[in-house]
Amino acid sequence: MEHYQLFINNQWVDPNSGRWFDSLDPFTGEPWAKIPEGDSTDVNRAVEAAAAAFEGPWAALSPTERGAILYKMGTLIERDAQRIADAESRDNGKVMSEVFGQVKYTAKYFYYYGGLADKIHGSVVPMDKPKVFNMIRYEPMGVVASITPWNSSLLLSAWKIAPALAAGNTIVCKPSEFTSVSLYELAKLAEEAGMPPGVFNVISGFGADVGEPLIRHPKVARIAFTGGDEAGRRVYMTAAENFKRVSLELGGKSPNIVFDDADLEKAANGVITGIFSAGGQTCMAGSRLLLQESIHDEFVERLLAIARKAKAGDPSDKSTEVGPIATRPQFEKIMKYIDIAKSEGARCVAGGRALTGAGYGCGQFVEPTIFVDVTNDMRIAQEEVFGPVLSVLKFKDEADALRIANDTRFGLAAGVWTRSLHRTMFMTERLRAGTVWVNNYRSTSFTTPFGGYKDSGVGREGGMDSIKEYMEAKSVWISTDLDMPNPFVRKY
Repeated sequence: MEHYQLFINNQWVDPNSGRWFDSLDPFTGEPWAKIPEGDSTDVNRAVEAAAAAFEGPWAALSPTERGAILYKMGTLIERDAQRIADAESRDNGKVMSEVFGQVKYTAKYFYYYGGLADKIHGSVVPMDKPKVFNMIRYEPMGVVASITPWNSSLLLSAWKIAPALAAGNTIVCKPSEFTSVSLYELAKLAEEAGMPPGVFNVISGFGADVGEPLIRHPKVARIAFTGGDEAGRRVYMTAAENFKRVSLELGGKSPNIVFDDADLEKAANGVITGIFSAGGQTCMAGSRLLLQESIHDEFVERLLAIARKAKAGDPSDKSTEVGPIATRPQFEKIMKYIDIAKSEGARCVAGGRALTGAGYGCGQFVEPTIFVDVTNDMRIAQEEVFGPVLSVLKFKDEADALRIANDTRFGLAAGVWTRSLHRTMFMTERLRAGTVWVNNYRSTSFTTPFGGYKDSGVGREGGMDSIKEYMEAKSVWISTDLDMPNPFVRKY
């Protein structure tokens, strides 16, 4: 049994409550780690440490020196990738074939933003007023609160930690109570990388005890949240009480659109990857498949042939392709949505059941599921299931595909499969989504922004622009005319 403490001010400390709770292995269902149960007192300790570091040792470092520490963090993550991947896989059930690559890729966020730390340029503005010099400088905001979910705890935290620290802020991280371990494993590397005390802090616990006090704390200037849209709405409303800056990366019901001129073999593989990777437990999952009528039946058969071969089992086995659902409440939610889909008239042509028995541990598995005869007004087409459940809808032409694709309150991502350049440009211009993939799906990068329209969130993460989301723009006016006129003397 692993036993963790809170990480505050570069020290491992017991929670004020004196309580720990169990992290359950999604495969075995057994507790494997003790997680400290933080509260508002611990939040205050962490924020005060972060505020002191922001004014003190972190501010005393040059941007180049801060960047070097972040780069070192990247090298340490790569060095310890297997250990961290083992922890994250055991925490959230993600298959090792995926989670190891994800941890290795996390290091690149620290490399990228470490390199960007001393390249945040201000500007000189040509003024319309005589004898005035104006410049814009970018300054860090202060203490950042990072709140992340259970599906990709480490990577989604890195999306926030790396740019926030590169910009000169300090940070307090609150991981999901279901998957806190990888953040504590990351904290072990902070001091080794040369991170001054208070710059990077980790507080685990529950939303009411840690999340809300963190959002409300008067010394927290910026909140970066990833999670469900309902929780995001509460975060936004709470932060608005004190006009805190907020970014929200929320849910999706993303359309994956396949036209009749697409390479159907590649498209089928892309559709399967888009919905069944990570057990469908990703915000960007292509959970609505839009098929042009002329290829519907053939394409569905292609999907079934691939889905039936998927190997489910122990996520630590590198040959496993389908792991368990990360939490018992999420497993129950997915099974409920499968029942809802059937009751609405959708026809299940693959999966639709829990996998139990030898090789499936505690039975927290959902078989890859495909529904056809779905219409866009069904709950299965409008609500985020967050599981390995694909809804297949038919469309006639580009206009019909756009009507269906955009008819949702979400707007996180979309996919288009076509050989036509005209269709590519037409669809990418009109899809209301923050990311549109053409002839690929579910690709992300530290080099480019990610985020959504509508109920899918506020702001963007990734790319050069992300770092400025953690900074304030200051306009500085300098007079070059030392003769300041008296404003009360009129000139006639």
